[in-house]
Amino acid sequence: MSDLLGRLRGRGWRMTSQRRVVAEVLDGDHVHLTADEVHARAARRLPEISRATVYNTLGELVSLGEVTEVSTDGRAKRYDPNAHHPHQHLVCSGCGTIRDVHPTGNPLADLPAEERFGFTVSEVEVTYHGLCPSCARAA
Repeated sequence: MSDLLGRLRGRGWRMTSQRRVVAEVLDGDHVHLTADEVHARAARRLPEISRATVYNTLGELVSLGEVTEVSTDGRAKRYDPNAHHPHQHLVCSGCGTIRDVHPTGNPLADLPAEERFGFTVSEVEVTYHGLCPSCARAA
């Protein structure tokens, strides 16, 4: 499970009611919500929260490195609170569901030196694509 709320408290992040609700909506395992989904869920808890406040809060969380933006296949950006837990993503090509996965091995080490073209590689992003069980049944 994401420890987003604890991390933010540890940083001394000013926890207004709006920021708290956004952080609560994002906290959890396999959370990859769009900004509109975050707003809709936050508004159920705090009806007066504005879309602009949600977007600003998400931008601040990304700038702080506490949430990462995930973009797949030209779909809307999604926000992942598991920024401090190394993982990759498994994306359904049908419905767009995203799951966190933790493959074994080191993908950075798997890139041969001759394929690095002189780059000093500092990070790797791997995305696995396929069909979730629901989309596979429907296909």
